[in-house]
Amino acid sequence: MADEHDIALEAERRRAIRALLAAPLLLPDSDDFALVRRHAEWLRTWFGTFLGYRLVVEAGFARLFKPGPGPGRGRPLLRPSGPFTPRMYAYLALTTAVLLTAPEQVLLSQLVADIRAAAVEAGIELGDAQRPAERRALGAALRQMVAWSGLREEQGSVAGYADDEQAEALLTVDRDVVAHLLSTVPGRAATPEEFVVLAADAGPGGSRHRVRRRLVEEPVVYVDDLDAADRVWLRREQRRDERSYLDYAGLQAELRAEGVALLDPDETLTDVTFPGNGTVAQAALLTIGVLAGRLRPEPGSLVVGVPVPAGMLDEVVVELAGRHARRWAGQYVQDPALLREEIVALLVSMGLMARSAPTVADLEAAQDVPESIAERAVDARGARGGAPEGTLVLLAAAARYAPAEVVR
Repeated sequence: MADEHDIALEAERRRAIRALLAAPLLLPDSDDFALVRRHAEWLRTWFGTFLGYRLVVEAGFARLFKPGPGPGRGRPLLRPSGPFTPRMYAYLALTTAVLLTAPEQVLLSQLVADIRAAAVEAGIELGDAQRPAERRALGAALRQMVAWSGLREEQGSVAGYADDEQAEALLTVDRDVVAHLLSTVPGRAATPEEFVVLAADAGPGGSRHRVRRRLVEEPVVYVDDLDAADRVWLRREQRRDERSYLDYAGLQAELRAEGVALLDPDETLTDVTFPGNGTVAQAALLTIGVLAGRLRPEPGSLVVGVPVPAGMLDEVVVELAGRHARRWAGQYVQDPALLREEIVALLVSMGLMARSAPTVADLEAAQDVPESIAERAVDARGARGGAPEGTLVLLAAAARYAPAEVVR
């Protein structure tokens, strides 16, 4: 039986693991930074062995390097008014490159000039700096760098640049932090698409690391979204790993024939809480409940998703918007199409809905899969109903939100 010291040690390490999973760049002002430094060696070993992640812990930061999520799985950086645009990402990359060789302190005006010069050198065409949209894009990149502590504002603020080209600020550069921001560099990639694929490479860990990473990073992993080798590994190891997720990360594994989800009772290891607050979140919860009650899979075969009949979602959203008109935001009540669009985006991001497209298992049918693997893998072809591409599909995890009794 574990003594009190062992229990306390396990709790500290679990808290440190959760802190790094939630914030891969941890700074000294974090409540958990001292804890991560205290257990740095153990954490390096655990992350490297269990997930294939690299951990760097220095006096001024802790950085957990996560490989890319793969094509179509990334989540955008967010600013108050919405996600980053391609131009903002371009400015962020240029800012990172410039800061790697910048002096310890730099004026905002000089940094802006250096960024634009770097763009010319790299053959990147930027818009006129006098255009407000151009300044807003660069301003968003600079604010993100401040949020990451690659830049520190000593006098003035980078926020002023978005509205005033002449805005000035004195900035301190932390080159150590900047140097550790990139988890993957382009290297061998000849195209952006190839880079995304290479950045997600599981390396020597193969299925073991690839599947575990997806389980930790995604709301739910469905079997038809895994290749045959990964499906074999998941079915063989899921019971054994179930305890590890709970003991080390405080995550409860929900195992189903359709896939696996890791649930966080504390709801702190996510950037989007569902169910959540606000009109869109409330409407999405009610919508998924209605759809899950109406669309039941046929028993007897593996069903990962059920196509949503044309018009059903629109009908449900309009009905709910009318019923809750007094409590929901007016812009959505007056524009059910906008509400529908944002509901779908939220449900897709949470793994509760998808747009019909060939899954990994479907595409694999046309490939040569080694017989030793194919004969052991769950046959997940056609598990989403075979609807025309682009059709909305209600996914299996939505069943948890179905009402106990449904009045049709």
